Order: sequence, then C-alpha cells, then structure tokens
Amino acid sequence: MKTVPGTMKAVVLKGHGGFDQLEYRDDVPVPLPTSGEVLIRVGAAGVNNTDINTRTAWYSKRVTEGTPSDGGPAAPAHATAADASWTGGALVFPRIQGTDVCGQIVAVGDGVDPRRIGERVLVEPGLREPGGPLAGARYLGSECDGGFAEYTTIVAVNAHRVASPLSDVELASFPCAYSAAENMLTRAELRPSETVLITGASGGVGSAAVQLARRRNAHVVAITSASKAERVRSLGADRTLSRDDGLLDAVGPGVVDVVVDVVGGPAWPELLDVLKRGGRYSVAGAIAGPMVTLDLRTLYLKDLRLLGCTALAPDVFKNLVGYIERGEIRPVVASTYPLSEIVRAQREFLGKQFTGKIVLIP
Repeated sequence: MKTVPGTMKAVVLKGHGGFDQLEYRDDVPVPLPTSGEVLIRVGAAGVNNTDINTRTAWYSKRVTEGTPSDGGPAAPAHATAADASWTGGALVFPRIQGTDVCGQIVAVGDGVDPRRIGERVLVEPGLREPGGPLAGARYLGSECDGGFAEYTTIVAVNAHRVASPLSDVELASFPCAYSAAENMLTRAELRPSETVLITGASGGVGSAAVQLARRRNAHVVAITSASKAERVRSLGADRTLSRDDGLLDAVGPGVVDVVVDVVGGPAWPELLDVLKRGGRYSVAGAIAGPMVTLDLRTLYLKDLRLLGCTALAPDVFKNLVGYIERGEIRPVVASTYPLSEIVRAQREFLGKQFTGKIVLIP
C-alpha cells in the first residue's frame, strides 16, 4: 500500500461565480479520516449538473431561470447568495466539489474495521444515517468536500464495496446520475409493462433512467434531440421524441403511467397532461427552468402524485451496486479529462452535445 502524502492535487471552489472560481492546486492538505470515516484515494470522479448549479448559486431561491449555458452565474447578485447549497443554507468556501467518486480505501478512522483498507468503493453521494431523518442529510461536494481531488474522506457506511471488472472511469459514471434515476423510479413505483416518459434522456440522469426503466421491463418513451435518438434507443428506449415535438400531439393525453423529469421549464404542464389518472410524476432537476405553471385541477382531478426526489430511498444505492456487479446496467462515458482540465470538461458538459457522462481523472 502506498504511503499517503501530506498534500494533494485538487480543484478548489473559491466562491460562487464563473469558471474563474475553480482553482487547480497541488498543495491542498490531504484530509484525515475522523471517527467512523474512511480515506479514499480517488480513481475517477464524474461531472454532474449539480457541480455547475452549486458553483453558479443556481440553487438559491433568487434564481428563476434554467442552468446558465455559459457556465457563469445568472446574475452578479447570486455570488453572495446565502441559500445556494443543496440543503438551502449558505455554502462554505473553500469547497472541493465532486459528487461522483470511485476509488480505494487507503486509511480508516477510529471505529472502522481496518480490514476495509484496500477495498475498491463507490461513494453514495447523499450522506445520512441509514433510515435517518431528511433534516440531517448532507451532500458530497456541497455540505462537505467531494471527489475533485486525489483524496477524500467519507463516512464509512457511505463507501460501498464494489466488485466489478469495470474501470474506475466507468464506475465513476454511476453514483450520482444512476442513484438519482433509480431513486425516481423507486419512489414512483414503476412496474413492469407500465409506460414511463423520460425527459433529458441523453444526459447523465436521463440515460441512466432509460437503462434502469428497461431493466424493470417498462415501456420507455424518451425525449432527446434527433441527433442522439439512435444512441438513446440503444440504451433501451422503445420510442424517442424530439425536444421540438409537441408532447400532447406526439404522445396523447392520459397514456403515460410515470414521468421522470430533470428538465422542467415552460413545457412542463404537458408532462402532467400526458399522465394517466393516478399517474406519478418524479423530478430531480430543472435544467430548463425551475419556475413552472401548475393547474391544480389537473393535479387533483386526475389524482396525480408529484414526487420530489433528492435524498435516496432506503436500499437504492445498495441495489444500484448490485445491478453493476451483475452487469444489468452499463456505463455510458462520453469523454474523460485530467482533473487539471476541469474547465474544459465543464464547457463540454454545458454544450450538451454528448450522451452519458464526462469523467475526470486526478
């Protein structure tokens, strides 16, 4: 086992704002695992929309538009937002972001079995005690430092051993996007033969949802761009729709059992219109905009269920690791970058010309 150094390379987020707030450094102290924690040597870390949202203060209630396509804050005033973390509080700077982590345990704190040293692990990004209250939840790369570094610490229970022939890069594409998608499908109780409509189907969460819904033997209708339709169908979509298609004309009213949404925006009302009576709508993102118009008559006359999905339901991440180990889902990696080129990686991410995930290597 290699000796753990005193300092490491990492990308430090200095404050809310544009790409200039990301600083690549080689002198960041390696964190020490406290009681109940493990120290992980990061093998790879995926890029997610939440990295952009956190940096640009998009989670602040001040922001009413979609994720900024240029990677900068929506307005200068958002740089001082006091409610821009996942939990609605102020983000503490400096912060190391990075929600997706695959790596190896190299040290343990008090109370952790030292036999865990050497384990290859995936990190569950939502941090709370199993079955614990939502009020106590914290999130990797938001309330605590994450994986855009050579090393990171995490509560031991959130480091899940994974036995897989996949590379660190491939495994790092799973934790955030696939757990978010699996959580939405679990909370919506998607059943075999039901029809699920998935927005943003070429992105990380959307492409994960396509595979995971297919794994449940559901009928998958996916919304994506025409240029990515074939790729999305290869992941398991039975039918693809263009973003420019009128949803009611293309699908019809009252024919969908479940909607999995990460887009939101002005076309949102049609997502409820296409749901059957008793349909379920689950959401874990709003890249086209968080402000939507809801006709309460649609909600109550159709007996719909609206499900906000962030904290993972029990066993979601454990189940996900099982799917990976049994080869029931596969990674979709669009490109990789060294950690030092995080700005290039985020620019490609914001361009939305790829399918799947972009991954950083320390």
